[in-house]
Amino acid sequence: MLTVLAALWGAATGLLVPRAAYRFSVEPEDAWRDTCPAGHALTGAARGWLGSTRCVMCAAAVPVPAAPGAEPGDRSGGEDTARPAARYAPGALVPVVTALACAALAAATGLRPELAVWLLLAPVGVLLATIDRRVHRLPDRLTLPAAGAVVVLLGVAALLPEHGGSWLSALLGGAALGAFYFLLFLINPNGMGFGDVKLALSLGVALGWYGWAVVFAGGFAGFLLGAVYGFGLMVLKRAGRKTGIPFGPFMITGALLGILLGGLAA
Repeated sequence: MLTVLAALWGAATGLLVPRAAYRFSVEPEDAWRDTCPAGHALTGAARGWLGSTRCVMCAAAVPVPAAPGAEPGDRSGGEDTARPAARYAPGALVPVVTALACAALAAATGLRPELAVWLLLAPVGVLLATIDRRVHRLPDRLTLPAAGAVVVLLGVAALLPEHGGSWLSALLGGAALGAFYFLLFLINPNGMGFGDVKLALSLGVALGWYGWAVVFAGGFAGFLLGAVYGFGLMVLKRAGRKTGIPFGPFMITGALLGILLGGLAA
């Protein structure tokens, strides 16, 4: 039952990710998008951040061709025929991925208090991975609040009975992984973005909750996944040795694997 409820939570929150990902998927000098690709203002709850990825105005602006033999003004097949809203961003895969991630976290963690933290952070991780995959950047408006949130939330979880980790270990894990990625950034700024460094802070805290072995496992898994992806692109001749790839999705996937391992072992 817990796993089913977590999956439903993931599906529900995952439905909110595509629009936010579309709005955040902009160049570094831009804050976020306020309109659909055709220029229509995004409306809805929370100042347009919550809602579907279909633009009703786009559909209304494009008439449906009249059916053969239809009389002018005939609503059975003319331009007055209703038209489904035009989708401006993919919206099917993300809720499925979020639901699967939340279900796996619930199955591995059980009823321990840190599960609430993982379920709150999972949609944020999917959102960051989606943005990085699209535009190769991780917005500060998401990475920095996420780092602060995971510290505070795990601090609360550490005060509750039957928790499965250590808050001090989490803080040290965040500092260690963040410092490691910062070192990589200093060595090769073209290969490692500073957004990855900021993301490493929150991922290190989450992994560190379960100890140093999980920090190492989750961090190594992210590098391994990224290396396999990059090597595959080179084999397919779709990238060269200096081609940049979005590393955030692999960091987040590696952290998810590490947290699952830690939850099962705790």
